[in-house]
Amino acid sequence: MSQNAMKRLYLMQVGSMPEYQIPIVCYLVQTGDGKNILIDSGLPEIMPEGESDFENGQDVIEQLASIGLKPDDIDTVISTHYDIDHAGRHAAFTKAQYVVQRVHHLDAASNPRFAANRPQWDQPMERIRLVDGDTELLPGLELIETSGHVPGHHSVLVRLPKTGAILLPIDAVPFSKGFTRDKQDDGSNPDAEATHASTIKLLDLVEREHIELVIFGHDNKQWEGLKKLPEYYE
Repeated sequence: MSQNAMKRLYLMQVGSMPEYQIPIVCYLVQTGDGKNILIDSGLPEIMPEGESDFENGQDVIEQLASIGLKPDDIDTVISTHYDIDHAGRHAAFTKAQYVVQRVHHLDAASNPRFAANRPQWDQPMERIRLVDGDTELLPGLELIETSGHVPGHHSVLVRLPKTGAILLPIDAVPFSKGFTRDKQDDGSNPDAEATHASTIKLLDLVEREHIELVIFGHDNKQWEGLKKLPEYYE
């Protein structure tokens, strides 16, 4: 295993949507050479007015502290998208480089959906790495462009030495029941065609790469049976 290859993956539940029993989650990847890569940052410390559906739990900073990490120890924040339950603590990681799809970052600048959380994600451009489409970030860590939920959303593929490849669709496929080639359009998704195309793209990836573990972004039933920090996948 090369020094900068992926070593372990931690899962963290940092909050919930109690009415729907949906977990709010983020992830930490550690490399063989000691890099700490955070995937999303969970809910904000103080919820903006109108966001009453969400409830904070043990936040990402507390959970990282439980394994001996401070915010300044995070080298990279992979920002899958700027929704408030995924980018709510971005500003805490002042030494990290943020990685986001260019399409998403540019859209967010004028999209009212992301305005309330702007103080978190709107960081100095010298600390933001804009990527275009599917990107190998490091050996064993790939970003998969999966627009639909929002423009420029990306999912994450982590290749671990023992577990093998783990796919994190995030909000491209938040629930296992949606991971199907059948169209899942209940009228609530403004871009159902793109969402379906991204789902097919991920299904093709899973079949092609023989990926055995797909961890869905908000699937409470699956989440209950997964390893959570301080446990990890390696």
